[in-house]
Amino acid sequence: MMKSDGIEDEEKWLAEGIASIQHNAFYMHRALDANNLREVLKYSAQLLSELRTSKLSPHKYYELYMRAFDELRKLEMFFKDESRHGVSVVDLYELVQHAGNILPRLYLLCTVGSVYIKSKEAPAKDILKDLVEMCLGVQHPIRGLFLRSYLAQVSRDKLPDIGSEYEGDTDTVMDAVEFVLQNFTEMNKLWVRLQHQGPGQLKEKLEKERSELRDLVGKNLHVLSQIEGVDLELYKDTVLPRILEQIVNCKDELAQYYLMDCIIQVFPDEYHLQTLETLLGAFPQLQPTVDIKTVLSQLMDRLSNYAASSTDVLPEFLQVEAFAKLSGAIGRVIEAQVDMPIVGAITLYVSLLTFTLRVHPDRLDYVDQVLGACVKKLSGKPKLEDNRAKKQVVALLSAPLEKYNDIVMALTLSNYPRVMDHLDNETNKVMAMVIIQSIMKNNTCISTSDQVEVLFELIKGLVKDLDAMAGDEIICTVKKNILNGGPKRLSFTVPPLIFSALRISQKVVCGLQLIRQLQVQDGDVAGEEVPATPKKIFQILNQTIEALFVVPSPELALRLYLQCAEAANDCDLEPVAYEFFTQAFVLYEEEVADSKAQVTAIHLIIGTLQRMHVFGVENRDTLTHKATGYSAKLLKKADQCRAVYACSHLFWVDDQDGIKDGESLPELPELMEEAVSTVDISIYRVLLCLKRALRIANAAQQMANVTRGSSGPVTLFVEILNKYLYFFEKGNPQITSAAIQGLIELITTEMQSDSSVPNAISDAFFASTMRYIQFQKQKGGLMGEKYDSIKAK
Repeated sequence: MMKSDGIEDEEKWLAEGIASIQHNAFYMHRALDANNLREVLKYSAQLLSELRTSKLSPHKYYELYMRAFDELRKLEMFFKDESRHGVSVVDLYELVQHAGNILPRLYLLCTVGSVYIKSKEAPAKDILKDLVEMCLGVQHPIRGLFLRSYLAQVSRDKLPDIGSEYEGDTDTVMDAVEFVLQNFTEMNKLWVRLQHQGPGQLKEKLEKERSELRDLVGKNLHVLSQIEGVDLELYKDTVLPRILEQIVNCKDELAQYYLMDCIIQVFPDEYHLQTLETLLGAFPQLQPTVDIKTVLSQLMDRLSNYAASSTDVLPEFLQVEAFAKLSGAIGRVIEAQVDMPIVGAITLYVSLLTFTLRVHPDRLDYVDQVLGACVKKLSGKPKLEDNRAKKQVVALLSAPLEKYNDIVMALTLSNYPRVMDHLDNETNKVMAMVIIQSIMKNNTCISTSDQVEVLFELIKGLVKDLDAMAGDEIICTVKKNILNGGPKRLSFTVPPLIFSALRISQKVVCGLQLIRQLQVQDGDVAGEEVPATPKKIFQILNQTIEALFVVPSPELALRLYLQCAEAANDCDLEPVAYEFFTQAFVLYEEEVADSKAQVTAIHLIIGTLQRMHVFGVENRDTLTHKATGYSAKLLKKADQCRAVYACSHLFWVDDQDGIKDGESLPELPELMEEAVSTVDISIYRVLLCLKRALRIANAAQQMANVTRGSSGPVTLFVEILNKYLYFFEKGNPQITSAAIQGLIELITTEMQSDSSVPNAISDAFFASTMRYIQFQKQKGGLMGEKYDSIKAK
């Protein structure tokens, strides 16, 4: 409630002040129209007296000031025209000094002083010196600031500068500089004193109000930067030292931060570069609470952009040893500000590294030096917990990758992994992902085991529990890092390693085969075996997959064994492929216990084996025998049926005109009487698989107690029918139209049986199959003739 009342009171005081200004301005305008100087001075002084108030906040005071400022502009136009008021500017300058109160008197004096300088009836430097010293009479912080701001405003276009109409024998650039520096110094003192103009509990409010007034002080530095005569020598010898002296001596956090930033923003980059040592020397002398990191970062950004603007300026950076000076200054600042948060120090190193990468991209030693300084700052401290600090470290480590687009460059930096060691595990993973993405984006080739060693040190957060061991060869190094990664990560890290190594093996085989072809063409070698290098890779992969046993992840390991077997098949390495299949079967027998997992696994085995072409009769017979045997031993009859009829494809491969692999099916005594010696055994065993599937489906039909709406054994009959149709079309002589017709009638009978539960899935499946048969019959040709004898209702 008190706060609300305070705001209402301030609004009332502002309204009263504006009303008084408007009232006096009305009479002043009448006096101006009448060219009555005495009345003009009277009402203008009364108007300006409203600026003596101490009741308004800076924001509200500014509104009042702007009302008075508008009237002062009209008053200045009147003072310029001597024909209207009939008094010389010299006399007028004396006359206004008799105003009753000092604040109106000084506003009028500054206004007449502007006209006085413009008249050139006295040296500009004398008038400027007189004005800037007389303004010392107002020491109230807010009133004094706005008065001096007005002085700066009316005088800025009247300073003796090179090429200015006010330059002369007695008026020099130095006079202009001295005037602005003195005004700046006094304004800064007033601004700093403002923090003490209220009770301590209002400090936050006062700081906010002070922040609103900062531009009044900063305009002086902007004016200095616009003076043509302020060349590098004058700036270096006078302007910068005087400004820095005031900044350091004021010992005020807000003033120091703002004014240092103001220096960096308003003066030329070339000046900063040539006075770098002087500028940087002030930073350690600032208050410990000043946000130096932001100011220094902006300085380095300015210098970086300056360097990027032209290659001609790069020698200047080398000449002044910019990197060494910036690096040294940052070290001194961090040392001086013992309470600086760690995020502040790292931010400084990020800015220094950015500067280095832009200005000296060829100096990797500079880059490593920055990283080393960061390591030194972080040493002896626990893992970073501050999220802002961790983000800054990621930015620090990402900068070289973004600059060089080559992780190999980072691998040569000795301090790079040392910085990463200070990240917690989660952030370490984030940085590792950045590194991997850089490699993938730029197709980086890492060609030595030493580089691989360093790389895995960097990405250890992803591949292991941060305690990896190293090896000598590239693949061995990768393998060891992966296998030591800890059980939680193996299921994620092993598969990518396996597939990457398989790609390598395929490339190696292609290269070796090409070499052998060339050797044969040259007559050097004929019929030589492919070297054992791919075999060694597969051996390593076999050992790597075994690591998944401890996870445990047997299903994943089985998939990887089969993938490796298929890759060995593509490399024409029969013994290797056979070994991988053997491992897969052992894993299936001993580790895959869940019935659903067994079904998935056996179908993967069958599918992979069906695609293999490398095996001879004996090996294929052994593997096929195991696959069909495991299929018939699945827990559920439906699963048995589907796996067994899937095995039929192991004896019929489209692109090989049937596989002649001998005794590959486990003995089925109940069917052996149907064996016909005149029929090719592989063709016959397709039929044996399908008949075995039918027998299992029939057993399932007898056992079933199917709930309405679920797919039951009848669906199995329809699935087997579709397998019959497949091999019938492929030309298997054992699959006859009579056998198909008998199966159709069996299905029809089962579906019409009183004990059969209607099932929409089975009905739709069977109807679709019948439509297919009818379609083939209507299509005509050889296929149509084959289907003619089948009755599809």
